[in-house]
Amino acid sequence: MSKYVLRRVLHAIPALLGVTVIIFVSLRIMPGDPVSVMFGTQATKIRPEDRAKIEADLGLSAPLTVQYFKWLKDISTGNLGKSFWRGDTVLDLIVQRGPLTVEIAVMAIILSWVVGIPVGILSALRQNSGLDYIARFFTVLFLAIPGFWLGSLIVLVLLLWWDYASPLGIINLWNNPIKNLQVVSGPAVVLGLAVSAYIARMTRSSLLEIIREDYIRTARAKGLQEQAVVLKHALRNAALPIITLTGVLFGFLLSGTVVVEQAFNVPGLGKAMIEAFVTLDYAVIQNLVLLYSIVFIVINLIIDVSYAWLDPRIRYL
Repeated sequence: MSKYVLRRVLHAIPALLGVTVIIFVSLRIMPGDPVSVMFGTQATKIRPEDRAKIEADLGLSAPLTVQYFKWLKDISTGNLGKSFWRGDTVLDLIVQRGPLTVEIAVMAIILSWVVGIPVGILSALRQNSGLDYIARFFTVLFLAIPGFWLGSLIVLVLLLWWDYASPLGIINLWNNPIKNLQVVSGPAVVLGLAVSAYIARMTRSSLLEIIREDYIRTARAKGLQEQAVVLKHALRNAALPIITLTGVLFGFLLSGTVVVEQAFNVPGLGKAMIEAFVTLDYAVIQNLVLLYSIVFIVINLIIDVSYAWLDPRIRYL
């Protein structure tokens, strides 16, 4: 197992280097530049020597290859640079805003399992029944509804009907749990309902394959209760694709909170990402995208290792 994990970590290094190249090149070929964004309509009036000094202060005057390798060096030392606009370091930004984004993603995943797995089980066990058709209708509905639209609708309904608005600002769970839940519950519910639709459909399709297997019929013929057959035998074997999908969705949730955080005005990493793209804050964009890439790789590694625990037939050499 340790050799397998080490091999996967070594394979991840070229992937991360490729991600850094894509991020760096994509930002530099985008139209506009940070100096023009800073000064807006007055950018054309800046003297060339003043523009050169500002670019030098921001670290943008050096050749692109020098900028790229300097970024790699900063990453290796943990120095992620400073935001062009706020002046605080990117590491401080991640420490301050990261917990809110992670909390939203974790709550959304928990909600998706609480809602999606029972719905998928009932839909599979009552295939082509009225309950199955209702479950499939709502799963397709929540798959189709854009998260940003649903989040904006919830904010407007709460504000216009009940005159309620969630607290503003960065409120961590360990500082004020009640206000923190008021901040993150809305985005978590919107994302959780969308993800629960994927989980429900995957649970249904996986169980429909498993419950037709011979060992399931044997378990029923031995007189086991239906609950034991479904939960102990069928669901455990159907859990592998569900966990795989959950890991992928969790990675997307961390990056998918961008639009939902904007809709609910939650100061998480997603909102920081939007602000950075608007202002072309290269340091923030580069490091946040790289952080999301690392999270994806780590989550997929955890999923692969968990297979051996769920299915004894799987062994890693």
